[in-house]
Amino acid sequence: MEYRGLMGGFYRISEWVMRLSAINVLWIICSIPFFFFALTGLMSGDVNMLIQSIFPMAAVAPFTLFPATAAMYTVARKWVTGDEDVPLFKTFFKGYKENFVQSLVGGILFVLIGILLFVSYRFYSNLDNMLVLLSYMFIAMGIVMAGALFNFFCIMTHLHMKTFQVVKNSFLLTIGNPVRSVSTIVGNLAILIVSYNFSFLLVFFAGSIGAAFTFWQFNRSFDKIKQKQEAMEEAEREKAEEEASENETLELDGDTNTSKNGDKSN
Repeated sequence: MEYRGLMGGFYRISEWVMRLSAINVLWIICSIPFFFFALTGLMSGDVNMLIQSIFPMAAVAPFTLFPATAAMYTVARKWVTGDEDVPLFKTFFKGYKENFVQSLVGGILFVLIGILLFVSYRFYSNLDNMLVLLSYMFIAMGIVMAGALFNFFCIMTHLHMKTFQVVKNSFLLTIGNPVRSVSTIVGNLAILIVSYNFSFLLVFFAGSIGAAFTFWQFNRSFDKIKQKQEAMEEAEREKAEEEASENETLELDGDTNTSKNGDKSN
């Protein structure tokens, strides 16, 4: 039965509330160790304690947060590409299983890069000479890594590539399209800030809304790239056809001249 008018609008809203909240709760449940350390650091109220909690968070993230996020992006991809009525639990855990190894390896790589950038930033920011300016470079590199991390999940769940290709292309796409990358980071940061002020949003909506928004951004960019590639391929085909047609014309002209010369000699 399909509802129309005002009732139809309420029904659609309730459907999306259920979808977003269900996937967000599944994401949190599958990432419990990561969020446990995160909450421990945040609730301590001590900056040093918060910094110390980063390392256990980094240790468990590849095994918990990354596979769960890949599963969430698998569902978000279905939503964005038009399959809104996809079975939530089945799709989530199918995405979790299919992307577990790739998300684990990619998670380890991103965690190592993140720790290296964090330690380097802390080291150079505490210096008293001109080398302190290098700390800003590591901040910029951290922003690039954040954009690449979003692209990593989008590419992994949308395309069939090897893990290192996914990681490489996630950085290339981030650098190649800085406006979209920054807008994706800012959008997710805004979702996180609003959700932090309203804790129920963190539990039920923050991750799933962020995933849907991020994949929507990625899909728009990916479609534009695909259209450009198709246009270039079409132009190359037309050029090849024109060259082939010109070659055929030249061959026909050559045959005609040969025939005329033969007639004259006779």
